[in-house]
Amino acid sequence: MAGKPQARTLARREEVLRAAMSVFGQRGYNKGALVEVAERAGMTHAGVLHHFGSKEALLVAVLKYRDGEEAAGVPGRAQTEGPAFLGHLLDTVTENTDRPGVVQTYTVLSAESATDGHPAQEYFRGRFAGLRDKIAGVLAEVTGREPDDEDVRDDASALIAVMDGLQVQWLLDPDAVDMPRIVEKVMDELVDRLTTRAEAPSFPRPRD
Repeated sequence: MAGKPQARTLARREEVLRAAMSVFGQRGYNKGALVEVAERAGMTHAGVLHHFGSKEALLVAVLKYRDGEEAAGVPGRAQTEGPAFLGHLLDTVTENTDRPGVVQTYTVLSAESATDGHPAQEYFRGRFAGLRDKIAGVLAEVTGREPDDEDVRDDASALIAVMDGLQVQWLLDPDAVDMPRIVEKVMDELVDRLTTRAEAPSFPRPRD
């Protein structure tokens, strides 16, 4: 029995999102053509535009879809809150080792978004701001600190930097980089330092 029109529409949109994730991941946003996205999704160029309106809107939808958010009507995944979010981050890192195409898409597009006028720049700016706030809140909750504590905010930024930076290294040499192990190690160190308030060991620094 045929599905309802709404269900069919959402299924087609998800096919486009998956196709676009692959094309943009392989070629980047600027070189990734909607014609190729359409071909991979089994529809016409006009069909893609019918569902998403523009290439820019498709890009933002792809990024939301990748993050498990609702995108163009395609339902998002349940979001994890509280201390369990740290475990969720580790689970995501582990899952990413089985989906290099998704990792490549995110890595390429996040780097491209730093260029002037990139259509995903506001999305990534907002994503990083929101993620910093969420991680800072969780770190504060599990360590007894305040979310606006400078050390907590710095460590939230550092954790994001570790996760994203490791993805580049892993894509280039996956056998040399164990992303889940390294992220867990860094996360444990940050939580321990915030909890104990221990000072980092001294090391030689450049002279003034």
